[in-house]
Amino acid sequence: MPELPEVEVVRRGLVSWVRGRTIDAVEVVDPRSIRRHALGTEDFIGNLQGATVGDVVRRGKFLWMPLLDTGAGAPAGTRESAGVPQVALMAHLGMSGQLLMQGGDVPDEKHLKVRFRLSPRSGMPDQLRFVDQRIFGGLFVTGLVPTDDGGPGGLGESPLPLIAGEAAHIARDPLDPAFSFDLFYRRLRKRKTGLKRALLDQGLVSGIGNIYADEALWRARLHYARPTDTLRRAEAERVIAEAREVMLDALAAGGTSFDSLYVNVNGASGYFDRSLNAYGREGLECKRCAAIGVSSRMKREQFMNRSSYTCPACQPRPRNGRW
Repeated sequence: MPELPEVEVVRRGLVSWVRGRTIDAVEVVDPRSIRRHALGTEDFIGNLQGATVGDVVRRGKFLWMPLLDTGAGAPAGTRESAGVPQVALMAHLGMSGQLLMQGGDVPDEKHLKVRFRLSPRSGMPDQLRFVDQRIFGGLFVTGLVPTDDGGPGGLGESPLPLIAGEAAHIARDPLDPAFSFDLFYRRLRKRKTGLKRALLDQGLVSGIGNIYADEALWRARLHYARPTDTLRRAEAERVIAEAREVMLDALAAGGTSFDSLYVNVNGASGYFDRSLNAYGREGLECKRCAAIGVSSRMKREQFMNRSSYTCPACQPRPRNGRW
């Protein structure tokens, strides 16, 4: 499943291609991919056809495109009449979902599910395609609601204080300019849990998945079972800073997915997995310890039906750890 940097790669790719373009036509090839749109195919198409994509926004791993009505006009006094969107197209990539820009002359992908024909723009493909082999992802139209802190809904090109309803429950992520470390730390200290469990809690901080949690903890020299209520402010600042840096490094490389099905909007795979320091390195030498002449091999432990990777030397197990 794509993690935050991979979704951000898609967002950055999409915004340059679709922002400001009108959806001229919608073709639902496989209704299973819009199953989350409760009112069905006809309503899905009716909400999208003729709308203009105002932006591409991401919070955590949630991705949505605010839509502006370019039809006969919105009712006077509404947000939309003032050029403010009321609804958005929500994209859930699932395990294998891809949003691909293609020209009309490009043959359909084997697992094409939904096709959007966009208004012409010089030098740009005219189709946005949702392709999904495993059909765990999907698309649906949802309402936009005000953010609880008055800040932008997420990372996007415009600062509108609106968020897709389905994403309103999750916290901001470390790449979001509106992320508040003070709020994060206050909430963290109130938890009585292990540090990695807290990092994976989307209500506390969003977008840090299993891979990036292991990488951030390794860089911060902290064990995943460290009790959160014992974490000093400087340690919490360090782990968030490292989470931000590891995700920025992944963005530069295009993502971490080990799944060959994951590609960005132009169809290019990410290569950051080649630079991982912790995740997937069971039995291999810790790179940091080896650099100073210490022999220590990375250890894998079961964690929440997943795996955690640590170095026994530079990430020692804490006393009274919370597993």
